[in-house]
Amino acid sequence: MPRAFLVVLDSVGCGGAPDAAAFGDAGADTLGHIVAACAAGQAEQGRTGPLATPTLDALGLRAAMACATGGQGAPGTRAGAFWGCAQEVSNGKDTPSGHWELAGVPVPWDWHYFPDTQPAFGAALTARIAALAGTGGILGNCHAPGTAIIDRFGAEHLRCGWPICYTSADSVLQIAAHEDAFGLDRLLTLCADLAPELHARRVGRVIARPFVGTGAQGFTRTQNRRDFAIAPPSPTLCDWVHAAGDAVQAIGKIGDIFSGRGIDTSAKGTDADLLGSLLDAVHGAPDRSLTFANFVEFDSLYGHRRDVAGYARALEWMDAGLARVLGRLRPGDLLIVTADHGNDPTWRGTDHTRERVPVLGLRPGAPGGAIGLRAFADVGVSVAAHLGVAAQGPGKTFLP
Repeated sequence: MPRAFLVVLDSVGCGGAPDAAAFGDAGADTLGHIVAACAAGQAEQGRTGPLATPTLDALGLRAAMACATGGQGAPGTRAGAFWGCAQEVSNGKDTPSGHWELAGVPVPWDWHYFPDTQPAFGAALTARIAALAGTGGILGNCHAPGTAIIDRFGAEHLRCGWPICYTSADSVLQIAAHEDAFGLDRLLTLCADLAPELHARRVGRVIARPFVGTGAQGFTRTQNRRDFAIAPPSPTLCDWVHAAGDAVQAIGKIGDIFSGRGIDTSAKGTDADLLGSLLDAVHGAPDRSLTFANFVEFDSLYGHRRDVAGYARALEWMDAGLARVLGRLRPGDLLIVTADHGNDPTWRGTDHTRERVPVLGLRPGAPGGAIGLRAFADVGVSVAAHLGVAAQGPGKTFLP
């Protein structure tokens, strides 16, 4: 009986998007530039030498990268492997757009983005956040990386109690607050109460960003992040599978991205925790089930921080983990490894980059080979076809 495992390596793009210039990203190439940096000895912190991803390479990663950029790369060598790349049509380079479209539903609207000015939020929104928080105002009110703004305003937040509010090039409003001094439940309630008002304005997410620590010792974000995302505009792959009476397990922030729709169970934690959850799922997931996983630390810890060596280490760690995943697959399983956007750690700024993404897969005992350039939506439709579930999206299956 079939099972499906859809794994999103958050931000692991591979360049080549034909509309990248419209997003200010012409030439961005997350994987290509990491490979080049490693080969040039420019990513030696905590690792050394050329990027070593033998498991992904056997699935056809180098050929997928070439598919995206018009070059040539070595094809996959593992029996049953298939490879290609995918291009997004949604007008965004953010997490919801990428994941929804991978799940068969392109975004039918333009997102609302906050201007890169100081302040970034208007007076009415600022007053509304402060009223919901029960404070005299907010801190931040600008575009900023999450760790940098906590370092900048964390001590002041502890003194005055005002929430730290910031945004980015994504359609998002993030609110950081100290888990103990401000209170985790209070922060989650604030974000939950604010989210519907921003969703009505087509702001994709309100994200709670709790942290701990002191000004003297430093601040650290915790694993209690929560994304309050706008609901997808129509049923996604998760809904298709769930409506057929089959199980859907979310790993990572998938449950938040899809507003819990079509999700039966959800596992969270660090990427190391999530790898354990994925291994458990491959070992014990029921027949006809979908396991949908997101590994976010490529993006959150290394892409946004422009840490090339850290990104390379994460790729090599994930490659070793995927080797264990492949070893547990059984005949009738489908594994697809892909991404939702880019976040080139060699690029200017600290935001996502508009890129094509690799699409790598394995069906033990089934034919493999090149699948070429595909649409994001083809991924979800292909998973549905494998599971024998009716798809409602615009994509076309790439499975023979």
